[in-house]
Amino acid sequence: MGKIIAIANQKGGVGKTTTSFNLGACLAVGGKRVLLVDADPQANATSGIGVELSETDASVYECLIDDYPAADAVLHTQIDGLDIIGSNINLVGAEVELMNRQDREHCLSRALAPVRDNYDYVLIDCSPSLGIITVNALTAADSVLIPVQAEYFALEGIAQLLNTIRIIKSRLKPSLEIEGFLLTMYDARLRLANQIYEELKGHFGDMVFSTVIPRNIKLSESPSHGLPVILYDPDSRGAIAYTQLAKELKSRKRKKN
Repeated sequence: MGKIIAIANQKGGVGKTTTSFNLGACLAVGGKRVLLVDADPQANATSGIGVELSETDASVYECLIDDYPAADAVLHTQIDGLDIIGSNINLVGAEVELMNRQDREHCLSRALAPVRDNYDYVLIDCSPSLGIITVNALTAADSVLIPVQAEYFALEGIAQLLNTIRIIKSRLKPSLEIEGFLLTMYDARLRLANQIYEELKGHFGDMVFSTVIPRNIKLSESPSHGLPVILYDPDSRGAIAYTQLAKELKSRKRKKN
């Protein structure tokens, strides 16, 4: 059964989308079958991986609202083994449309159930909010990967996210786990960045990934070319970091099993 990982943090600009499609690409290059689910109305994961949704392509919105079969919404990317269910601006309306539904928190879980066994990993790129779409992603997920930016306010908002995770565990998904905290936009030259890493380790111990994602111009450039960094510049520090993260994630799965 494929492992579903939500990549979430309600704080914007921390590297959720960058992590979603670059980690997915590196897992696929490493031989894993990966489905990327873009659950953000901004659809940056969709465009960043080089996919353009046409009027005839179904998105996450149709899967959530119209019970459109997820298998029919899957699109192949330019990387063997990496598929995507894309997003578009229509997903903004899903927040309102889902509110009056019974069992509204489980719509994404039901949508993904028929396809999850086709993949080793299903990565859900969440929007920077704790609205009903993100709750759907967390309820569908087996675990949550939390990117944390290496900046002064890094830990701001994490308490709120952790409280949301606790509520979901108690009411909706008791088996939900924290996959780990990932430090992003890391600059080893800055004492503050190192302090934040140590603070994370002090709070969360082994739940903090050993891999850190550096500030890297290639990571910033690659989405504008519709390419994950491992295709855009495989020798860049960003590509090397996400390749290492993919290896660490696979290693963690073996240890848990």
